[in-house]
Amino acid sequence: MSESPLLSARRKYQLHLPEIFENLASVCFEKNKETTSVSDAVEIKSLFPHLFGLSLLSAKTCKDKKDFPSFRVGVVLSGGQAAGGHNVIIGLFDALKTLNPDSCLIGFLNGPSGIIDGNVHELDEEFVSPYRNTGGFDLIGSGRTKIETEEQLKSSLETIQKFKLDGLVVIGGDDSNTNAVVLAEYLIKNGCTTKVVGVPKTIDGDLRNEYVEMSFGFDTACKTYSEMIGNLERDAISAKKYTHFVKLMGRSASHIALECALQTHPNYTFISEEVLEKKLTIKCITKELADLVEARSEKKKNYGVILIPEGLIEFIPEMKSLIEKLNDLLAGSEFASLDASASIDKVKKTLKEELLKTFEFLPEGIQKQLLLDRDPHGNVQVSHINTEKLFMETVAKELKQRDFKGSFSPVAHFFGYEGRAGFPSNFDATYCYALGYTAAALIKEGLSGYMACVNNLLADAKDWRVMGVPIISLMNLEMRKGKKKPVIQKALVDLDKGPFETFQKYRESWMLDDDYQFPGPIQFFGDPQITDRPPEILKLERS
Repeated sequence: MSESPLLSARRKYQLHLPEIFENLASVCFEKNKETTSVSDAVEIKSLFPHLFGLSLLSAKTCKDKKDFPSFRVGVVLSGGQAAGGHNVIIGLFDALKTLNPDSCLIGFLNGPSGIIDGNVHELDEEFVSPYRNTGGFDLIGSGRTKIETEEQLKSSLETIQKFKLDGLVVIGGDDSNTNAVVLAEYLIKNGCTTKVVGVPKTIDGDLRNEYVEMSFGFDTACKTYSEMIGNLERDAISAKKYTHFVKLMGRSASHIALECALQTHPNYTFISEEVLEKKLTIKCITKELADLVEARSEKKKNYGVILIPEGLIEFIPEMKSLIEKLNDLLAGSEFASLDASASIDKVKKTLKEELLKTFEFLPEGIQKQLLLDRDPHGNVQVSHINTEKLFMETVAKELKQRDFKGSFSPVAHFFGYEGRAGFPSNFDATYCYALGYTAAALIKEGLSGYMACVNNLLADAKDWRVMGVPIISLMNLEMRKGKKKPVIQKALVDLDKGPFETFQKYRESWMLDDDYQFPGPIQFFGDPQITDRPPEILKLERS
């Protein structure tokens, strides 16, 4: 069966690079200020003595080097999919071949476990070419294995030495880049000269700082979700009888919900960080939504669209306390053999008054999820909780108690995986290709422990700036499984910055006035002002 015309056309799409890469051989890096960690500097320095305090780097043009040896570089995809990952690999491949046609790119298969086990595939033009400008991570596969134990680190070192790698590029999110710097430190400690470079990936948009303006995949995911939200809005004002509760990916931060709200203007959008700051309870949130439904009903609008971040429930203080208490209780052996009803009865007898009120306010289905759906460590699987259905039920109950005379017909949706692996937007496709070139340039210059960084993203691609950001400069210590661990600090929505302030300015009018926007599908061809536009939150932050 022949491939789709769009797939054929996307492969032929011509990518652009920052002007500095017109002659990759002449690119070098200039040291700027020395860096430290976000916090916990003393402890982190003791864990990373060889890499702590690296300087921020800016790419510049130096004296052209005519001859480069062939490079042997490994690349691994780590964590969940994000549109554009293939273009990072292809940008890396093209860059290495530009430096020396005999250079070799080795793909580690199915994520970091491929490094530990030595499971590889050598990438050549014939193999990578069909994946240009395509979505997904199927070129070499991905995985969530962490390289952190002594045994895993030792096996990784043996693999790296076996394949005689000059560099290793880790394409991943915050945990994956943390693993990258752990491995980089281990290699230096053991006298291995292989350089390790990270690339910022996550659709959640929470791997960001002053220099890393955006993680790749965020733009494509948000445009994908916004198309579907716009479709629901159009359906809502057509049918005039459904209230759509839409849960969106974004467990630790609400960047996706905020971006989609700015693109589509729904009637109500939760921002988890605001819920935490205001210390809103489930009852308070339920009341606000019920008030909205009533107010719209008075205007003969028995429909609407509500956006809910995936991780909202963890930002509600009372729920956070309840989940922590349940995790402690569920660790006890007395719960192991109990069914759902017996577990609920036992919990009710154990919880103190305030937590008991919160637990009893929850619908029975959510109570069962909290007690029965646990991860391998016995903890509640918060990401599996149907938050959208939780509020559908609590709002329906609240309206019934008010003797609401209007119509409330809620419909639940979860937009998640749909946004992770589609064709990358032109912005993500170009951005990722430049990130691949940047990773190659860092390895060419013998630099390790850095994250490839391309910024000034509101400008034309030729004017994008190329940098190297020390991964440790993004790190702090956090409690993980009862122990303090060095991790990259997640960037949450800043309630004092332009994106949230703009949202806050208009959201009240969006509640009752149907100012719905319909972005439609991602545009790949035509006016660059439409096809190449960056995310709204980036424009509002940087303009």
